[in-house]
Order: sequence, then C-alpha cells, then structure tokens
Amino acid sequence: MSRLALGGWVLLVLLGLGWALWLWEPPASDTANGAALAPFPEGGDFRLQSANGPVGLEDLRGQVVVLYFGYTFCPDICPTSLALLSLALEQLSPAELERVQPLFVSVDPERDTPDRLAAYAEYFHPRILGLTGDPAKLAATAGLYGAAYRKVEQGSAAGYLVDHSAMTYIIDRQGRLAHSLVHGTPPERILALLRQELQASAGH
Repeated sequence: MSRLALGGWVLLVLLGLGWALWLWEPPASDTANGAALAPFPEGGDFRLQSANGPVGLEDLRGQVVVLYFGYTFCPDICPTSLALLSLALEQLSPAELERVQPLFVSVDPERDTPDRLAAYAEYFHPRILGLTGDPAKLAATAGLYGAAYRKVEQGSAAGYLVDHSAMTYIIDRQGRLAHSLVHGTPPERILALLRQELQASAGH
C-alpha cells in the first residue's frame, strides 16, 4: 500500500470512529481472530529494535508506556486500536504527551522492517514508536504480557495473516504493568487511565 493510500485510509478510520464509538460495545473476549491470551500477565522488561536503534522498557523509566502488539498488514484490528489510541493521545497536553511513550510491537518480523514500522506508526500519531525483533525476542516479549499470535497461511496472492490478541497495555513510570485494556476500549477511557498514571507517578 502506498503512503498516500495508507494515509487516506487511516484518515477515514479516524473520521468514522467519532460516530462508531456511540454504537460499538467492546467484545466480551480479549482476543482477536481466536488467538488466546495467557492468564494473569505480569509484564517485564524487554529490548527490541526501532528504526533509530534498540529501545528497552528500562530506557523509558519515568514515562507512562502504552504497549500494543500487532502488525502493519493487519486488515482491521490494528488500525482500529491505533486509531483509538491516537484519539486519546491527541487530547493530552504537550507536557503530558512528553511523559507518555506508545509502543507498537510487530509480531510479523518477516515483513515489518523497522523503517516500515516507523512510517506506519507515524500515520496514526508521531509519538507512536514501532518496534520489532527476531522471533525469539518477540515471543519472549509477548509472553511477558500474555499476548498471543499465530501465522495463518491464506493460500492466495494476498499472502498470510497473523491472528493476534488485541489488548492494549498501560505500563506505569516504574515499568510495572498497570492496566490491560480490551479491544475497542474508548479513547476517553484510555485518556483517563493515562492521566491517572501520570498523576499517580507524580509523587514518586
């Protein structure tokens, strides 16, 4: 997909969400396309690759981190989740935004290079940082947060899809997993939790 086409599609998603959220009830399941979650994730440190070099969770101490696992070829779940996150980020003040670091971790390392991830994430919000790594590192990182994914061959020119869980994780300024949000959580709720963590961390 060209940058122009992708940009136009993302804009349509953002515009549509304004009315869709009034009608949309988040699904009862915490999974997307049947990928099961591991119970009771505890979180933890990880180090993956961005377009500008390695990034580790420990490097982000002092910031509230928003973590999402997906991939750039995702037809609907990832664009929706990132659009909802973007709407929440846009309501933060500049000072608040400087203390929040969203991370988009690709579970499709075969196709998602760091450069591709950087361009994709930027369409949703310039603050979102795309990360990837080798399959072993990605599996270990996903396991820390109870995220699941699996490659699904399509047997067509479209290639393969990746079924994946669709939780959004909020990590506090000390690097601890604070909240796990189901797919479809409204931006108002995301915003409230981000501000809650920013305020709670102010005394540390």
